[in-house]
Amino acid sequence: MNKNKSCTHAGAQSVTFVFKNNCPYTVWPGTLTAAGRPPLSSTGFTLATGASSSLSVPVNWSGRLWARTPCSTDASGKFVCATADCASGVIECNGAGAIPPASLAEFTLNGSGGLDFYDISLVDGFNIPISVTPQGGSPGCSSTSCAANVNVVCDPSLAVRGPDGTVIACKSACLAFNQPQFCCTGEYSTPDKCHPSQYSMIFKKQCPQAYSYAYDDKSSTFTCPSGGNYLITFCP
Repeated sequence: MNKNKSCTHAGAQSVTFVFKNNCPYTVWPGTLTAAGRPPLSSTGFTLATGASSSLSVPVNWSGRLWARTPCSTDASGKFVCATADCASGVIECNGAGAIPPASLAEFTLNGSGGLDFYDISLVDGFNIPISVTPQGGSPGCSSTSCAANVNVVCDPSLAVRGPDGTVIACKSACLAFNQPQFCCTGEYSTPDKCHPSQYSMIFKKQCPQAYSYAYDDKSSTFTCPSGGNYLITFCP
């Protein structure tokens, strides 16, 4: 195992993810652990404007994080969200993922070569701006973000609208049209066959560091020696 200076002591069993909400509204972060990996202590919680919350994360964790908006309890007592809902009916997602469109922060900690791999993915569409910033680890580890509000430039054919007609999320072309050339499936299932579309380029132009479709270029994946902590910011 690659022992790097960011480990506070040999054999550290966890790192810290700090969630910060810079949005002018409450968000409800959700977490989903990849199959076969140790789960997190929380799979969903409330984060008010300006608030921070931290989670202890196993050093070999892999999974995804996102934020749900706006959420409330309906007449039947079920917890529901307009975007990125995990449809668990409660604040905790309990093993359910985000219903697209959702801006995702994806992690594989302590992966190949003793590195953490992380990215911002808009492959499942966009709901709110999000960033990932390494904290207190090795110098030179880059942050990655989708800081722009893609909803304001969302193509009408991809738009998800709230009750008042405003765009609250932006679908991927794959989700909107379910065609192989947008989903990188069937005869388009290899990187040399699946190319950016006019739709994925909308996302890429707004958020150059984020994945905009399944085979987006490798500039969208970031690495850092494992053992450091991470700050996940909503509306950075």
